[in-house]
Amino acid sequence: MIDFDQVRLVDVSRHYGRRRALSRVSLSARSGEIVGLLGPNGAGKSTLIGILATLIAPASGGVHYGDHAPRGVTAALRKRIGLLAHELHLYPELSARQNLAFFAQLYGLDPHETVDRALDAAGLSDRGDDEVSGFSRGLRQRLALERALLHRPRLVLLDEPFTGLDDRSVRSIVLLATHDLDLADGLVTRVALIRDGRMVSDEPAASGLRARYRALVGGA
Repeated sequence: MIDFDQVRLVDVSRHYGRRRALSRVSLSARSGEIVGLLGPNGAGKSTLIGILATLIAPASGGVHYGDHAPRGVTAALRKRIGLLAHELHLYPELSARQNLAFFAQLYGLDPHETVDRALDAAGLSDRGDDEVSGFSRGLRQRLALERALLHRPRLVLLDEPFTGLDDRSVRSIVLLATHDLDLADGLVTRVALIRDGRMVSDEPAASGLRARYRALVGGA
């Protein structure tokens, strides 16, 4: 089984035709860190998350998962990654319990050992048998977060998430892409600022995040 305690992007670039999504981005993260990937809409955050999730191939540069720098996507690597993207990947016609059981089985887990724990962590124990179609966006996002964490991934990737991390992230590497400074402030341990596909700063989280963001990225 593949395992790692560090992820590194080295000079990663990605273009869509003439549009530059990422340009020579380098970034590293270790277990126990929650890295806030901040920047305005269109800065390249989702593309970077997609590359880390092995869903998008970089045009140049590479990604290293510990000592592993796979040339191709492997199932063993993807088993170590948890992703919460804009699309929540839930089945609205199924109940919360059925959704979690389905994904648990995809990961080779015993649903009886994981589903109740996940529902409790999401605060949905009393809604486990309700269809997801009747859930608010917030409830669906809480359920999707637990879906992403079911298999206890080493690398957790969250794209504009609803907050809900706790001490389960201590042994994981977490990258959280957002332009919501209120969400990031007090949650992340490091801040990586991205603008126009380029990394403009990578530094420890500190007070005055909003002022620092304005100085480096601009905007409100």
